[in-house]
This record gives sequence, C-alpha cells and structure tokens, in this order.
Amino acid sequence: MCGIWALFGSDECLSVQCLQAMKIAHRGPDAFRFENVNGFTNCCFGFHRLAIVDHLYGMQPIRVKKFPYLWLCYNGEIYNYKQLQKHFGFDYQTLVDGEVILHLYSKVGIEETASLLDGVFAFILLDTSNRKVFLGRDMYGVRPIFKVLTEDGFLAVCSEAKGLVNLKHSMSSRPNVEPFPPGHYEAFDLKPNGKVVSMELVKYHNFKDEPLHVAFDALEILPSGFDLETVKSNIRLLFENSVKKRLMAHRRIGCLLSGGLDSSLVAAVLLKLIKENSISYPLQTFAIGMEDSPDLKAARKVASHIGSEHHEVIFNSEEGIQAVDEVIFSLETYDITTIRASVGMYLVSKYIRKKTDSVVIFSGEGSDELTQGYIYFHKAPSPAEAAEESERLLKELYMFDVLRADRTTAAHGLELRVPFLDHRFTAYYLSLPAELRVPKNGIEKYLLRESFEDSGLLPKDILWRPKEAFSDGLSSVKKSWFSILQEHIETQVDDIVLEKAAEKFPFNPPKTKESYFYRQIFEKYYPGHATWLPHYWMPKWIKATDPSARTLKHYKSDIKE
Repeated sequence: MCGIWALFGSDECLSVQCLQAMKIAHRGPDAFRFENVNGFTNCCFGFHRLAIVDHLYGMQPIRVKKFPYLWLCYNGEIYNYKQLQKHFGFDYQTLVDGEVILHLYSKVGIEETASLLDGVFAFILLDTSNRKVFLGRDMYGVRPIFKVLTEDGFLAVCSEAKGLVNLKHSMSSRPNVEPFPPGHYEAFDLKPNGKVVSMELVKYHNFKDEPLHVAFDALEILPSGFDLETVKSNIRLLFENSVKKRLMAHRRIGCLLSGGLDSSLVAAVLLKLIKENSISYPLQTFAIGMEDSPDLKAARKVASHIGSEHHEVIFNSEEGIQAVDEVIFSLETYDITTIRASVGMYLVSKYIRKKTDSVVIFSGEGSDELTQGYIYFHKAPSPAEAAEESERLLKELYMFDVLRADRTTAAHGLELRVPFLDHRFTAYYLSLPAELRVPKNGIEKYLLRESFEDSGLLPKDILWRPKEAFSDGLSSVKKSWFSILQEHIETQVDDIVLEKAAEKFPFNPPKTKESYFYRQIFEKYYPGHATWLPHYWMPKWIKATDPSARTLKHYKSDIKE
C-alpha cells in the first residue's frame, strides 16, 4: 500500500504543487520521493512508500535499464508477476511485483497488460518515447485513484482526492476532482508542453467473465458443471487459492476478525496456509468492540478455535464520537453507513499500527456483495433480481465498503488485502445459477456456509452465525452504535437547520440530523465535492429509513440479552 501522485502540464511552480502530495503521506510512511520527468519540466511524480516487498529497490517511479523511456508509479500488488515472467521470459531488474507492468506494456500494449494483471492496482504509466500517459485501476477499485483534467490539458492524479482539491491551476472555474472508474484504463496523448489530451477510456474487463489471467494462475482448471458437490469443492479451492496468493509480503501479516462468517473464514484459511508455508511468526488477529459486544465474544471463540494470537480493542462511546471528524476527513465521503462502520475499523487500525508489527492486514470485505449477505436479500422478488442487485453492489463497492476498508487502514500506514474480491473467485461465483446464490431456509450466504460445512475450519455456530453489520456488531445488543451516534448528534443539529437542509445542500440533501452532521464535516474539508457520493447506501425492496441491519424486521442477533 502506497500513495501515488503525478502532474502533467502544471502551469504553477512544482515546488508549491508538491506540498499537496504530502496530504497522502500516511499511505507510505517509510519513504518519499519527488521526481521531475526529463525533458518535461512541468511534469513530475510523487511517491509515498510503504515497503512490503523489495526493501532495497522498491522506490518509485520505477524505471529499468531496458525501458529508459518508461516511468511507472503504482499502488497495489500483482500476484501473478512470476508466472507472467516465466511465460514471456521477462528479465526483471528488481523484486518489485509491479515491474511486470513495464514489461507487459512493452510486449503486448496497454489493453492486454491491464487484462493480464491478477491483483489490485492503481497505476500511472508514462511513455516518453511515444508521448503517452496511461492510468489504470483494478476491477473492483480496491486500490484508489483520483484525477483532475482541466480544459487546457493539465492532468493531476492521486491516490486520494485530498491530494488534488487544492492544486493550483490556470482555469477560471474549479475543475472536477473525480474517482477513476474501476476496471478501466485511460490513454492520453502527451504534448511537447506537458499538457495532455484524453484519447480513450476503456473498460478492459467485465467482472462476470473469467479473467484473461486465469491462464497464468497456479491453480489448475477446475471441474465444470453445477452439481452441488462440484460447486462447493470449487468454491473452497478458489477461496483458498485467493488467500494463498495474497501471502506475498516481506512484512508481518495480520487479520481483522469480527467473529462474523467472512472475516472468520479469511482468518481460518489464512492461519492454515501460514502453517503450511512455514511462516515463522504466529498470526495476529484483531477484534474491536464496546463492552458486551457480540463481535468481541464471537471473535474470541474463533481465535481460540484456530489458534491465533488474538488482540481485543475496546472503545467507549466518547472515543468513538471523538473519532468521527478525522474519520470523515480520511474517508472523503458523507455516506451514513460507511461512516458508522468506519469508526471501529479506523480505531482498530490505529491500535495495530501503534501496538504491533503487523502491517499487511487481511479482511472480509466484498463477501456480502458477492454472496448476497445483506439481510434485505431475503426480500428479493426473484433469484434473477437478487443476482442483478449483487452485481450492482459489486460495481459500487469502490464508493462504499472498499473505500471504507482502504481509507481506514491506509490512514495508519497499513496495507489491506481482501481475498473475497479475487477476480477468479468472484467470476466463478457469479457464473453459478442465480437460484444457488440466494438465501435459503432463512439464512443468507447459505451456499458459502454450506461449502465449508465439513471443512472443520470454524465452529458450527460461527459458520452459521446470522448476519451482523460491522457497525452494529461492535456495540452492545442493548444499544446500537448508530443509536449512540444519533443521541449525541440530536443536540448538535437544530430542527430548523435540518428543515432547510435541501436549500443548503441541494445535491443528496440530508434527511436526518445524523446525515446533516456528517455532511457539515464533509463540506468543511471538501466543499463543493458532494458528487463524489452519487447516492446514499440503503437496503432495497423494503421501506427502510435507516441503513442499519438492526432496524430491519428479519434481524436477529445471535447473542441473547
């Protein structure tokens, strides 16, 4: 996990502009480099490094002797770089997995390069020989990237929007800062004056299709057919393969553990593979919650079962409320459920960074969207509509759960890994008949649970534990985290102010005091950028006024009062 930043065609002094790059210093606390591009005095790269692989030669922008005209800044991990090296005969100069992007681009061009990368990534590739600039982002947007492109061709790129919002430019009106779309690459022509012209924005892959890079996967071709035993076996094999490829690291690996199905499966498989790969240190798992939290109790049970070195972080209402302001600054959003869930993840990440040496952190994001884990899926009118909703959620992950997971961990210099969003695993799961993927017998994620029924990885009551939203599970059953927040905010926002919310915030106007409170903080840091959030996250098919699972009729906690 790193922070990348680049300017092409800046009319302002670069030494002034580069101060904005320091706003993402948290993403790479180990080293920083600022480098001008030869022959283009108004183009430059900024890079904040979190050293995960190749401590000696891992600084960026990456340049190699074979391609002196190529410059690469990227944030991410390319898991199949060794397989691609073997197939194409690439001669790597470093141990950095991202170097493969330079070799692939030279060999097969940008479109095939993006399609062949198995991993998570956001990259800026400069080709001074052909005067081209390319931006690219992984399929689900696990790694963030934002851009600004002015009418006169000034291009600025950054891992987070906060590194772009105050850049100097020569336009009379403020240019848009916008997230780069996942699963796309964009090609720009680079003019002699350093300005750029966008030539094409290309969607290089549909996540429902089997990825091109499957041909370079260590896991063999799987049996075909939709009989249940074959499907369950394939799910187990693909998920374990997804976790295994993400072990690539020279820093200590840890795992977030809420005690829910998703993080528990990740932790159990991770610990199994750590033992098989003779990794010398014990796996550290991390749970966070308030006193009497269902998550703490369940996570404790999982940790005992799998044998991890378990850490519990307990916080109180005051600590959670005090964190809200800095959480919204880190997130760059005002979405209600994202903020609620982010406070716990932000605080546990802070603990990990200060109290442990774990840096590469596994987590369970993406499972609810992929495997129809949200409670409202019980209300889906048909399997086909449930499948369609699952795909919509996956497309929007980069604005919600993936955004939360990246920013809350990156804020404390940690690198997140999310095996449920492995390209091959998700493509296979989405290829299954819609009828197989829906909730069954009143239980969401039934197929996923059933696939691991006889694995022995988890206690049965954890494997079949009902869905508990992260922001709900970390608080007491008797009093939810969202109700604690709402009680505090009740005195912070006047009724009259809320009545006029639509006048002050015509785009996505706040409907509650809680949403108004969050919006005020967001506008304090990012005024005029409300369009980064096209809509609030809310359940579908039901009359919901709040995104919390605990407000839904189907909700059942597994912890009795």
